Amino acid sequence: MKTLNRIIVITATYLLPAVAGAQPVMETGNGKMPDEWIDQDTHHKVIKLTRTEGANGSFYFHNNPFVDNRMVYYNTQRGQGRQLYTVDLKTLKTQQITQQPMGMNGEILAPKGKNIYYQIKDSVFVTNIDSRKTRLVFVFPVDFRAGITTVNADETLLAGAWSSDAEKEIFKNNPSKSEYFNKIYEAMLPRTLFTINVKTGELNKLFTDSAWLNHVQFSPKDPALLMFCHEGPWHKVDRIWTIDVKTKKVQLMHKRTVDMEIAGHEWFSPDGKQIWFDLQQPRSVTFFVAGVDVKTLAEKKYTLTRDEWSIHFNISADQKLFCGDGGDPGQVAKAKDGMWIYLFTPNGDHFVSEKLVSMKHHNYKLEPNVHFSPDGKWVIFRANFEGESNVYAVEVKKS
Repeated sequence: MKTLNRIIVITATYLLPAVAGAQPVMETGNGKMPDEWIDQDTHHKVIKLTRTEGANGSFYFHNNPFVDNRMVYYNTQRGQGRQLYTVDLKTLKTQQITQQPMGMNGEILAPKGKNIYYQIKDSVFVTNIDSRKTRLVFVFPVDFRAGITTVNADETLLAGAWSSDAEKEIFKNNPSKSEYFNKIYEAMLPRTLFTINVKTGELNKLFTDSAWLNHVQFSPKDPALLMFCHEGPWHKVDRIWTIDVKTKKVQLMHKRTVDMEIAGHEWFSPDGKQIWFDLQQPRSVTFFVAGVDVKTLAEKKYTLTRDEWSIHFNISADQKLFCGDGGDPGQVAKAKDGMWIYLFTPNGDHFVSEKLVSMKHHNYKLEPNVHFSPDGKWVIFRANFEGESNVYAVEVKKS
């Protein structure tokens, strides 16, 4: 398929095929792929969502990329830097949203206002997806250079974590994760959680600790509830915490109870009532996806096999299905056959899995970061099995 407009739209269904049965059955990633195909190993249909020239990247797994029927993504082209685009999930029509002279970081979408927040060096901007009007929101002062990572449910506050110059120097001198990860944890340098008022630009320093505060996420429903983690070697930290930005009450959400237990890659459920996370009791031996109630702290967990373990998991909007992006043998699970995009259906205390896409030609240095489409009929992921990064969607229903 050569153009972006040959996909037929029926009612409000996303990503329907141009011609039923027209897609070739192919090995995924064994060379250049067409715009649509059937994975020969799973018999699920795959569609390339990003057809913009250059490298295309989706949002991190816990950052919402969807507004109405569109998905926001990053595109990087020579001479243009990193810019934000949208792709219409019905028509696959793309539209460039930003045209900044320098690339940005952010991945912060406020779907109600249809605004995307991002940062260029020390300056925070917001661009409206429909009008593409941009305004400056905030400039970090010289003595408090930090980064935003999340916006709250009513789009009144941005949040992030500040780190010291000493910590920044450790990152600078140890650029790879294998070098800096333990060094940052062991340094026990102060980090500060903060919020920025979107309208007034007021900076509020919420909470400081001599710990590596990271993974800062607002609840999708409660504008005052902010989640963060104690980063570091997962078997050494009680990782998952929340703070009420009004009362500043800090709450540990899951305490380790087993030697070498790890919990991490946490995310909020769509209704904001639970926090889900990867749980291993102990590390690299027994695998679960677990959830904790944000009010009662009651937990439930689903078992899965070593090969089904995924770097990241996610949940559908109706909260009936989960998905995972698998992992190569070098990951913590040491899976022998884990390079798949997975669909998981809860059944009692365990998951029933289905393989959606083979990822054997994907280099997992680029994490796939799975999302369900808003209608729950597709799992969206990024991959480099064609050589350059692109974003794809695999149909949950088998073709």
